Amino acid sequence: MAVEPSPAAEVDVTEELVRALLVDQHPDLAALVLRPVGSGWDNAILRLGDDLVVRLPRRHAGVALVEHEQRWLPGLAATLPLPVPAPVRTGAPGPGYPWPWSICRWMPGDSALEAPPTDPATPTVLGAFLAALHHPAPADAPPNPFRGVPLAVCDPVVRERLGRLGDEVDAPALLALWDRLVHTPPWPGPPVWVHGDLHPGNLVVRAGALAGVIDFGDITSGDPATDLAVAWTLLEPADRPALRAAAGHEGDTATWDRARAWALHLGCAYLLHSGDRPAYGALGRRALAAVLADAP
Repeated sequence: MAVEPSPAAEVDVTEELVRALLVDQHPDLAALVLRPVGSGWDNAILRLGDDLVVRLPRRHAGVALVEHEQRWLPGLAATLPLPVPAPVRTGAPGPGYPWPWSICRWMPGDSALEAPPTDPATPTVLGAFLAALHHPAPADAPPNPFRGVPLAVCDPVVRERLGRLGDEVDAPALLALWDRLVHTPPWPGPPVWVHGDLHPGNLVVRAGALAGVIDFGDITSGDPATDLAVAWTLLEPADRPALRAAAGHEGDTATWDRARAWALHLGCAYLLHSGDRPAYGALGRRALAAVLADAP
């Protein structure tokens, strides 16, 4: 198995660069302490003072994702029962930096990837969040060719990834499960808002309880099953029914089957792209084991 690292940065986002952007565009914030928090595939994150965070694309592919958050999150935030990082200020290209960027509220806590929630209400809280998010989206919602789409669109990618994983996983069993689930009837309703990247690394936990949902760059419209895959990437089997009920899919077998298929699809992706992020490799293995262990 050839595990891939995160994509290389196309811009070196340093404290000096961010400070220059603040001086140029938000001078009232420029004296606040800057502290690098880390970076994901697409964005660099720096904490600004005690209450803010600066989010800047580190490669061109992240530009549209930041623009999606700037366009849609302020309106959605008011409808959601958990905090989300709606930008409070926006930035434009400036000295030494070519792309738009955002300033958001800092969300204290840890990612669920590092500190899984212990609050027994977690499945219900997360399900209620998804029920609030998964409302019909407007016609101009951001398109996303990789998330919220019918399973048939994902079929070639899943087969290719399982071929690459080979003996690292139980590829024959996973392929047999995928062969069954890929034929599940598609989402019959109107396209709904979909977070698109809802996994433990994008859930904030504080004092054992869910405290926020971050990284809406992949936000799109389509099949809510994409987000429901979190049932297999975060929860134990006994907790999944509570999420399913709270999200409004208790009797919807087709959507739950598609969600399991999405957990298989995303588990392969996490495992294959974990070259410099071992926690995501572990997440991928757990997700794939969970979808196989679930009831037929």
